[in-house]
Amino acid sequence: MNLTQLKPVDAPRVWRGPEMAARSAQWTYRLDAKAIAELDTAIAQIESRAVDILQIRREIFALPVLGETLRRIRHALQHGIGFAVIRGLPAQRYDIRKAAIAYFGIGSHIGEAVSQNAKGHALGHVCNLGFDPDLPTGRGYQSAKQLNFHTDPTDVVGLMCLRKAKSGGLSSIVSSATVYNEMLAQRPDLVHVLTQTLYRDRRGEIPENCLPWYRLPVFNFRDGQLTTNYVRSTIEKAQRFAEVPRLSDTQREAFALIERTAADPALYLNMEFEPGDIQLLNNHYIMHARTSYEDFAELDKRHHLLRLWLACEDGPPL
Repeated sequence: MNLTQLKPVDAPRVWRGPEMAARSAQWTYRLDAKAIAELDTAIAQIESRAVDILQIRREIFALPVLGETLRRIRHALQHGIGFAVIRGLPAQRYDIRKAAIAYFGIGSHIGEAVSQNAKGHALGHVCNLGFDPDLPTGRGYQSAKQLNFHTDPTDVVGLMCLRKAKSGGLSSIVSSATVYNEMLAQRPDLVHVLTQTLYRDRRGEIPENCLPWYRLPVFNFRDGQLTTNYVRSTIEKAQRFAEVPRLSDTQREAFALIERTAADPALYLNMEFEPGDIQLLNNHYIMHARTSYEDFAELDKRHHLLRLWLACEDGPPL
């Protein structure tokens, strides 16, 4: 797409954080006693049949009433504002297996769980393992450090809070289309730079017969629809490969602008997780970040989220 073809996005997924904070009823879904009873029944059926968590599918995790709410959430993720938060799951009453069954079952009504790493893990644990995210194979979610605005490489990412940090760890989200529109108004030349090929590091997770890096622009258009994929660390880490073109000053200027725009308090929305909260984001339309956090000294009190990456048959064309 050339510079003259770039136009602002006009869709429900274009929003500003302060406005969304005032409209929390639009994107917050609180589980009532009937929904929790449905979950308890579904969990008991999975356990009585000795079904492996990874084998849970929508067809065997019946949620007659809550399922209708999840259909509305799925529509909002793909065709509405692009995110939702479910609150009230009794995570502190469930043991970790029951919580994982409930979460995986809810996720099955949104999409199909896919692998999050080369080991094939479909249910990820977001906690501080002391790893350095600056290393080539480092993953930011395995540390307590701040995570800058980015997207994950799947249709929908879900996070469920089991335990919150002692302090910090706020989740921040921003509409990618709003970021794009703001950038387009300021520097259309730099927006155009981000529609061009960029090289990304696979971080040592290399499929058979693939190179250790891949190509993908930040702003991608298909059938006139914008999707966004931005992870600064994978772009910078790809520079370790001699065959990958060197980043230009203009490209780095574009990175600085998208990060500065996403981090504008007039654009992003902050939310704090409580145990049992589930956040669902459409990665094609939402960028997310996290503030650094301080953990408890006791291992059984430390910050712990469960993560799902979901592939959705009704996702946007890519």
